[in-house]
Amino acid sequence: MGGFFGVASKQDCVLELFYGVDYHSHLGTRRGGMATFGEDGFYRSIHNIENSPFRTKFDRDVGEMKGTLGIGCISDFEPQPLLIQSKLGSFAITTVGKINNYEELLNELYESAHSHFHEMTNGQVNATELVAALICEKETILEGIQYVQERVDGSMTLLLMTEKGIYAARDRYGRTPLVVGAKDDAYCVSFESHAYINLGYKDYKELGPGEIVFVTASGVETLKAPGKDMKICSFLWVYYGYPTSAYEGVNVEEMRYKCGSMLAKRDGDSVHPDIVAGVPDSGIAHAIGYANESGIPYARPFIKYTPTWPRSFMPTNQSQRNLIARMKLIPVHALIEGKKLLLIDDSIVRGTQLRETTEFLYRSGAKEVHVRPACPPLLYGCKYLNFSRSKSEMELITRRVIREREGDDCPQEILDEYADPTTERYVQMIEDIRKLQNFTSLRYHRLDDLLDSIGIDPCKICTYCFNGKE
Repeated sequence: MGGFFGVASKQDCVLELFYGVDYHSHLGTRRGGMATFGEDGFYRSIHNIENSPFRTKFDRDVGEMKGTLGIGCISDFEPQPLLIQSKLGSFAITTVGKINNYEELLNELYESAHSHFHEMTNGQVNATELVAALICEKETILEGIQYVQERVDGSMTLLLMTEKGIYAARDRYGRTPLVVGAKDDAYCVSFESHAYINLGYKDYKELGPGEIVFVTASGVETLKAPGKDMKICSFLWVYYGYPTSAYEGVNVEEMRYKCGSMLAKRDGDSVHPDIVAGVPDSGIAHAIGYANESGIPYARPFIKYTPTWPRSFMPTNQSQRNLIARMKLIPVHALIEGKKLLLIDDSIVRGTQLRETTEFLYRSGAKEVHVRPACPPLLYGCKYLNFSRSKSEMELITRRVIREREGDDCPQEILDEYADPTTERYVQMIEDIRKLQNFTSLRYHRLDDLLDSIGIDPCKICTYCFNGKE
């Protein structure tokens, strides 16, 4: 997905920018970038971080860059921030989002403005460069950002830095977060609210859907008031968000405890495992919540080896991702052999990695492996945040099972039944997945329980990947 951080300070901000961006490393694995503005103008650096952490790649840049304004990002896709020179002046820009009408917008720019773009190695135009071109279609930067919010089908949250300050704009429907922190001589803007705590900032405000502000070292000016409609991604709490972050006032770690607790309540007395375990790292808090509610001991029957292995979905090759996922997990045989385990993962997407995890637990002597995903079955590919590399919904394990039962062309009303946990089709789908994955038992988190776990108005939460409703 990606994340970003920006600083406007009365002092040199490079070190704070460096650490603020680094605190977003859990959101992307491909590239990192920083851009600053100071007495010598704009400075920008981008590095590939696929095989090395952000800190190691940018350690030298911290000593060379200077400025009182800065923005930076962790990106899972295109290189950014970009430096742009235009009729609106020079600026740096970084974005988080997904553009579904990418080709339509690109063709309009070719035809109306006769624009040209740098071509990336995959033959695509950098999406952030496309957004910059759309902004430059208007007479002011503010008008341009509003134009982008109106035209992009998908989601688009951005930071744009000029010589005078930083424009921060949250997606039109608030699908991704954007928060402002403050201290005596500086303000910062961040995707993750935890990124500025250790830098001495305190919460100043969380931008609402479509809100646009202009941030300087002296203050924060609201240029566009927030809209009323919001659809923030539920997966931020289930998986993406770092435990110390909060969105719309709801802490990620606390939400995951509630999620696990509700899973335990649904199970009741139906299963009797010896221990409860979470697939590291995002399944751990859910498992703690389950253990606390059920009274079943929490334990770690396998440990993730983190010093050298990168995140499992980083390589583009699926077999390589599977190998890395397998190499990272080391079993603790004393906690597995002869034991009945209840395993909680954040989700089941393709099912490949969790099936291999289950098999390695059986090979290590486990008697039973009960699985409890911390979200409902994923039936639809995300249209808004690029949270999965799946090129087709048919890569989802749920859709493969449904295709086996219903054929290639499953009508929407039938898909609706598979999303409803009270129907026979839903029950059949879960049983088919259980058999495919060789789980002793399988129970997904229900959507109504997930919404209760988050605890904000359900109409403000995006659940598209679970039920196809926008």
